[in-house]
Amino acid sequence: MSIANNLNIIKSSLPTDVILVVVTKTHPVEKLIEVYNAGHSVFGENKVQEMVEKYKVLPKDIQWHLIGHLQSNKVKLIAPFVSLIHSVDSLKLLQEINKQAQKYNRIINCLLQIYIAKEETKFGLDYAEAEPLLNSEELKQLKNVKIVGLMGMATNTDNQAQIANEFKSLNIFFNKLRTTNYELQTLSMGMSSDYKIAIENGSTLVRIGSSIFGARNYTESY
Repeated sequence: MSIANNLNIIKSSLPTDVILVVVTKTHPVEKLIEVYNAGHSVFGENKVQEMVEKYKVLPKDIQWHLIGHLQSNKVKLIAPFVSLIHSVDSLKLLQEINKQAQKYNRIINCLLQIYIAKEETKFGLDYAEAEPLLNSEELKQLKNVKIVGLMGMATNTDNQAQIANEFKSLNIFFNKLRTTNYELQTLSMGMSSDYKIAIENGSTLVRIGSSIFGARNYTESY
């Protein structure tokens, strides 16, 4: 089945209020063009350099999401064009994003990455760190970044009940924060293997790659 057909099957299965980010990591530009020509232009990349190289040669109306771990020293490379950074896990990183966004007179939208998995290899803030950061005076001073939601990655397991509980926990936290933080609109949860569970538990944005392009030999299959 073609990439376009896979894309359309996924899109038709999603609720109308759930955003699809097509995860394009490791895939060549030719495959991304297939997705773009099929009418989709929201792409997600894990690595900064790969995103930059693809941005240079692809249509400029594509929305680029940085979904992988972001090092402060690489923010400057994506600051001119990135649409949304999913993986913010510290005030220090936010300060650097703000600094680089100022240079281009931009406000960069960001998600706080929350650690919900039972895996040491994943990044993120815990609940006790995220809420004070979101309400901190330091964050209020940053005029060129905007926290628009949260992101979380469930444990890589076949235990669907565990995955559902992790997503549900993050959704409860998200809704709690929204009672006083009205700009929080996006809850990024769910990849190819678990996006249906994520949607059942409140996800408003899913990150899907292998179900569209074909499976990879990776620990995490977006």
